[in-house]
Amino acid sequence: MVTSPKSPKSPQSPKGNKAASAPAPAPAPAPTPLSTEAQNAAGIFPASHWTAQSLPEEDPNNDTASTIGSLTSTTASLASSIYEYRTIQGRTYHGQMGTAESWEPNDARHVEAMEILHHTMILINDGKLFLAPLEKKKIHKVLDIATGSGLWSIDFADEFPAAEVIGTDVSPTQPTWVPPNVKFELDDCNQEWTWPENTFDFVNLRFLIGIVDDWYALFRNAYRVCKPGAWVESSGTSTKFLSPDGTVKEGSAMDQWGKVFREGGNKLGRTFAVYEEDLQRKCMEAAGFVDIEIRDIEVPLGIWHPDKKAAERGLWWKMALESDVEGYINYIWHAVLGWTPEEAKVFARHIKKEWNDPNIHGYFMMRVAWGRKPE
Repeated sequence: MVTSPKSPKSPQSPKGNKAASAPAPAPAPAPTPLSTEAQNAAGIFPASHWTAQSLPEEDPNNDTASTIGSLTSTTASLASSIYEYRTIQGRTYHGQMGTAESWEPNDARHVEAMEILHHTMILINDGKLFLAPLEKKKIHKVLDIATGSGLWSIDFADEFPAAEVIGTDVSPTQPTWVPPNVKFELDDCNQEWTWPENTFDFVNLRFLIGIVDDWYALFRNAYRVCKPGAWVESSGTSTKFLSPDGTVKEGSAMDQWGKVFREGGNKLGRTFAVYEEDLQRKCMEAAGFVDIEIRDIEVPLGIWHPDKKAAERGLWWKMALESDVEGYINYIWHAVLGWTPEEAKVFARHIKKEWNDPNIHGYFMMRVAWGRKPE
């Protein structure tokens, strides 16, 4: 772990009521795919590269998504207009909300994938929902940004029954049957946060790569709404696959995965290179958080790792990705490359083949960072 030095106090952010009265920003225009020249310069192969390669027949009984129970429901108290989802390449995404532009679908199949990922994160954190040194008696109000399926908020509320937990997201895909101390709100974390200063004892920021348009503003918002002495925790991954022995080859599907996501972040103005750019630490320090600690974790993909615990993590992460790999790549591959769903599905089969090859020892980096607002 690395402990960062004390940083200067964060500048004041505008008050919540001022932000609430500001006019809504215009939606971002639909992205246009990169030119062939730009794709070549980035080292990205065309769809024809993958469609020309042979693949083994798919096993119709090997459907990861169908083996996982579905937990999909909606928040009845929200206005019906928020269920007017956008359909892109056959998958649904959140409805129009300011400049929000999530690259992950919000349909049942992807919610299942997020649920598997939630369980995987608990395994990686050694059975814990968080790593920050929270004192239970001091935790009264908690904010979970981009809650997704809502499972983190629900599990935290069960563990801290005396705390009020608020989960926010741009999609109302959370269950309605939840602990009494949980509520879900529709909100875009890229807008100025409307909660008053010094409101929360803990702010959870998980899996925001490719979603945030200004990481410094995100942590300034988190700093403002944290009470003195409160903690913020941020978890995220790199999209670049590495290998200890060179088995993730240049030009392989796993290599292309990282390149396309990198270019997607550049094109959309919402970086996927949060780990590579050290943004969690830099933005926490700039906002004014202190006692910052960093935990970097190598996460294998698949069961190739000789360590049993690492192999279990790799198996669960592979399950999370395989349960909806088409959903993970659908928006970015279309927006950046202009591929059709059929072309993206061929690529998905190639990368799943590599993930299941025991001779390919791929892994990626995950970072969990937490820091405290000075008292």
